[in-house]
Amino acid sequence: MSHRTIHLFRKGLRLHDNPTLLGALASSSALFPVYVLDRTFLEGAMGLGPPRWRFILQSLEDLDARLRALGSRLYVLRGSTTALLHDLVTRWGVTQISYDTEVEPYYTCMEREIQALAQERGLQTYTRVSHTLYDVRRIVKANGGSPPLTYKKFLHVLSVLGEPEEPVRDVSAEDFLRCSPPVEPHLEQTYSVPSLADLGLELETEVLWPGGETHALQKLHKHFQSQGWVSNVSKARTVPNSLLPSTTGLSPYLSLGCLSVRTFYHRLSSVCAQAKNHSLPPVSLQGQVLWREFFYTVASATPNFTKMQGNPICLQIDWYHDPEALEKWRTAQTGFPWIDAIMTQLRQEGWIHHLARHAVACFLTRGDLWISWEEGMKVFEELLLDADYSVNAGNWMWLSASAFFHKYTRIFCPVRFGRRTDPQGQYVRKYLPVLKNFPSQYIYEPWKAPEDVQLSAGCIIGKDYPRPMVCHTEASQRNLGLMRQVRTEQQNTAELTRDVADDPMEAELKHELQEEELLEGAEQHSTSKRFSSDADHKSRPCSWTPETLQLSGEVM
Repeated sequence: MSHRTIHLFRKGLRLHDNPTLLGALASSSALFPVYVLDRTFLEGAMGLGPPRWRFILQSLEDLDARLRALGSRLYVLRGSTTALLHDLVTRWGVTQISYDTEVEPYYTCMEREIQALAQERGLQTYTRVSHTLYDVRRIVKANGGSPPLTYKKFLHVLSVLGEPEEPVRDVSAEDFLRCSPPVEPHLEQTYSVPSLADLGLELETEVLWPGGETHALQKLHKHFQSQGWVSNVSKARTVPNSLLPSTTGLSPYLSLGCLSVRTFYHRLSSVCAQAKNHSLPPVSLQGQVLWREFFYTVASATPNFTKMQGNPICLQIDWYHDPEALEKWRTAQTGFPWIDAIMTQLRQEGWIHHLARHAVACFLTRGDLWISWEEGMKVFEELLLDADYSVNAGNWMWLSASAFFHKYTRIFCPVRFGRRTDPQGQYVRKYLPVLKNFPSQYIYEPWKAPEDVQLSAGCIIGKDYPRPMVCHTEASQRNLGLMRQVRTEQQNTAELTRDVADDPMEAELKHELQEEELLEGAEQHSTSKRFSSDADHKSRPCSWTPETLQLSGEVM
């Protein structure tokens, strides 16, 4: 049957490795590429802030340009997805709707509404998985109907399933030859991509990650020009206070689907197959991608994954409700320069190094403020360009020791962590210029500077920059006691996400952390096969992903 098809873009804003779009084109005589800019939905369900809005709009402009180069175009409409589809089906004589299958609850709810519309109007639907390496439903099924809750068990299931599918071919102009939508010159502006100003948003910060598939593929090519460089990358050793990310910088593009994760993964596989010296998963880039897949799998089959209450794998903790303290953390007013510099960079650039994410997450939750990880997750969701439903929530549970991570006595010190990696405080001076004139010995603890030093620096602590909001030693010791009590009382829940053989995070962390302090750990080199469970306990989440992917986000 030759359909008149609406292809609904949500994530997956690309033309390479897009099996849903490719399949829809093959069965259609006319295809309308559509993106619905449902602001109520996007800001409500996904918590979008201005940085991510800019990235999305740039990605849509790029997608439209790439489609026009193939003889098509992107139709961008504003309003409710379901209501607009009702109208477009009639206006365009549509017989089929195609869309990627997603795991997020808000997208699965939308998909049910689309299916109900299709049944009501006698339409076909066409959908494929393209945002993950595997159809995560296969992983759950292979694990007996429930998600594998430890990384070791997850890799065991993958060893049974085998390698993920290869990417499909790129969409071409030939595919659109018989599928071009009718030209409507008088409606050109009706379907155009709006600007930030059109949405009533302003953003003056520098664009470090321009949105779109074109930039994603350029970045991918840049980092694969030297296969030796990529194949020799193991656990990233860049310092968390790099002024610019010394990573692959691909996480925003993976998060929105401007870059196919299968394309990235199989390109890495090709490099590793050709290289003589390389580190294999789980500490390599491929292993970091698999962490992303792990969180997607667990999120897909865990109720209330982004919440504490009603989440069966998450410890139920009586966190403090302290809006004032939360606001100080969010607005970089904690009085700890290292923490405040990180939160300033986050707000200005939409990105922070994965270890910096760890530091501010630990500070907010179990380290110092004892505030719920859900509150921090919402801030990251708003500000991070690579914010990702599954990875963001999974990492916040991990860093707060609510699930997945069990060496809860490891606490990041908000002073020594930064000082060890950047003794001169260049990072702090860049993002907190009010402190730029302090001598290096006081840059991380300016409240200890004598009055004459503060006067000379032009910054009086308590007036021009706040005093520390807590005593870290006292707060961390108190919180350690609280966490120990919680884990004793909820031991059964804590054990759900802990490997019986070994703590899946501890082996990696003991190379990075000493009690309250970051260390320069020796790299672990695994000779095991990709999905072997013998080495997975030596890996950490792609966390805010490995810095190589900065997948959040950095696994991306």
